[in-house]
Amino acid sequence: MSHKEQLYLLAKLKALADENRLRLCSLLAEREYNVSQLAEILQVTEPTVSHHLTKLHGTGLVRLRTEGNQHFYRLNQNGIDELKRSLDQLDQWNKPEAPPSDDSWIHALPPSFTPADRELLRDLTENGKLKFLPTMRTKRYRVELVLRWLATMFVYDRTYTEREVNTIIGSVHEDFATLRRHLVDYGYLNRERNGRSYWLAPADEFPEYMPTPDLPESKDA
Repeated sequence: MSHKEQLYLLAKLKALADENRLRLCSLLAEREYNVSQLAEILQVTEPTVSHHLTKLHGTGLVRLRTEGNQHFYRLNQNGIDELKRSLDQLDQWNKPEAPPSDDSWIHALPPSFTPADRELLRDLTENGKLKFLPTMRTKRYRVELVLRWLATMFVYDRTYTEREVNTIIGSVHEDFATLRRHLVDYGYLNRERNGRSYWLAPADEFPEYMPTPDLPESKDA
C-alpha cells in the first residue's frame, strides 16, 4: 500500500471516529435522507448534521444527490468496499518475509533416501519439523517415508526410555504419541512389553521400502 493510500485510509478512519457519524452511516445504509430528516432522528441541529456529512462525503463514505434546493445523502457502497479492502491489507504493511526453511538436514540423510524422497520431505517439513502428519488412509508411502526419516534419529545398540523417545520425536512434531506408536507398529522401533525401553530394530527388519514417486502428489495429507 502506497503512502498516499495510507493517508486516504487514515482520513476515512478519522471520519468514522465519531459516534454521531457512525450512526449516520448506519441510517444512510438503509435508505436516503436529507439533512432535516437526519437532524430530527439524531436530535441534533441541522448545522451539526451538515458538518458530519461533509466529513463523510469528503472521504467518499457517503454520496450526495441534489434535487432542487434539497440535498439527499446515501451511504456510498463503493467507498465502504474500498475501506474494507484497505483494512484487509493492514497485516501486509511492512510484513517481514519469512526466512527460507533450513533444509540442510535433508542433505545429511543416508544415501538410501532418493532425490524424490528428499524432495517430498522438503515439502512435508519446515525447518526440520513436520507441517502435518501424513495419514495411512491416503498416501502410505508418505507415512513410511516419515517413519524411515524418524528412524535415522536413533542409533543402534542403544536403549531409550519412553521419555527419550518422546523428546526425539517431539522435536519433529508435537504428536509424538502417534508417531511413536507408528514406529513400533511398522517395525522401526522395538520395545519391551512394559513399554519402558525402546531400541532401533535391525535394518533388515524394516518394512519393505516403498519408493516415493518421482512426481510427488498434492501436499495435502
